[in-house]
Amino acid sequence: MNILLLCNKSPFPPGEGGPMAMNSIVTGLLEAGHNVKVMAFNSNKYHVDINDIPQDYRKKTRIEFIDIDLGIKLKEAFKNLFSDESYHVQRFVSEEFKKRLIKVLKKERFDIVQLEMIYMAPYIETIREHSNATIVLRAHNVEHKIWERMAKKTIFFAKRWYINHLVRTLRKYEMSVIDKVDGIAAITTTDASFFRRVTATPVIDLPFGVDIEKFDPVFEVGDAPTFYHIGSMNWMPNEEGIKWFLKNVWDKVLERTPDAKLYLAGRNMPKWLRKTKKKNVFVVGEVADAHEFVNQHNVAIVPLFSGSGMRIKIIESMALGNTVITTLVGAEGILYTEFDNIIIADNVPKMVENICRLYQHPEEAEAIGMNARRLVEEVYDNKKIINRLLIFYDEIKSKREITVLN
Repeated sequence: MNILLLCNKSPFPPGEGGPMAMNSIVTGLLEAGHNVKVMAFNSNKYHVDINDIPQDYRKKTRIEFIDIDLGIKLKEAFKNLFSDESYHVQRFVSEEFKKRLIKVLKKERFDIVQLEMIYMAPYIETIREHSNATIVLRAHNVEHKIWERMAKKTIFFAKRWYINHLVRTLRKYEMSVIDKVDGIAAITTTDASFFRRVTATPVIDLPFGVDIEKFDPVFEVGDAPTFYHIGSMNWMPNEEGIKWFLKNVWDKVLERTPDAKLYLAGRNMPKWLRKTKKKNVFVVGEVADAHEFVNQHNVAIVPLFSGSGMRIKIIESMALGNTVITTLVGAEGILYTEFDNIIIADNVPKMVENICRLYQHPEEAEAIGMNARRLVEEVYDNKKIINRLLIFYDEIKSKREITVLN
């Protein structure tokens, strides 16, 4: 098949959740013998120099970037308060992208055009007008639910009112789009169930997959585990979770295990975090090799209370044989067995108790990490996931062809 992926950011380098999820699809389809072309926005928020992308990757994907400014523009944001349009989506509307897309669609025939996230949906009409391709929405999240959860946790009235406005307009847009595509590939079973309840469009739950062979676990914990968090800190749920953890949990952990250490890695560390004086907290920032960083530590701390979709960094930590301590929100979409291959801690006492227990009994962390790796091998192997995606492509293509004939 000939497949065009429209991405809200570059899938390469796969250094954070969105690009990692997109790149797993790109590489999986290529390895399965299909042709893939990538068109991606290149923004001020997530800018990639195309010359930094390996030549072989550029050649195989024929990747091209269209520049866009995603900075918050106060005038447009204010005007949006009196509109029913989603400001989140409006920022991704680009005449330059549209013109380039038309040229690509006229030049080449595609079997599938896959929209990576709802933010690429403004181009559905353009695709329909210039191509007979089957359109698939890859839903990394139910986007409005992320902001819905954030609104509920926002205390300041004016800010909560504004976030609720964003939720309302984004929900309206998201619900209008799902009936315009031919299929939806949701990243979790939870999100897939939501879409199935609200649309007749075919839906598949298709989790993030990893290339098992590229994940070489260590397993050995030693005398005491070290704790870590890795994730992009310009994603609000990550910053919110770490702020909660440092404020409410870490000092209580040190009261019981004073030698415990926490390492924080990821892009865009906020100023308040870089200046933290918390004892035994080491802010590493962006790391060159995420796998190497994870292998240097043993227990991932993922304190998420908002967001939707699958936490890709959790799957990667599990693939590397590490124990993950997270919340119910953090574990959404993962087919886990509690205390067998993951630990769920939704409040301060549970979080403190489990961290201290693993610190004092490192053999438990080792056993859970081994089971976590086994789960990834069984469920999140990218080859198996790509095979399911290809079957889904065939099913919705056939259904669309029958509908057109009728």
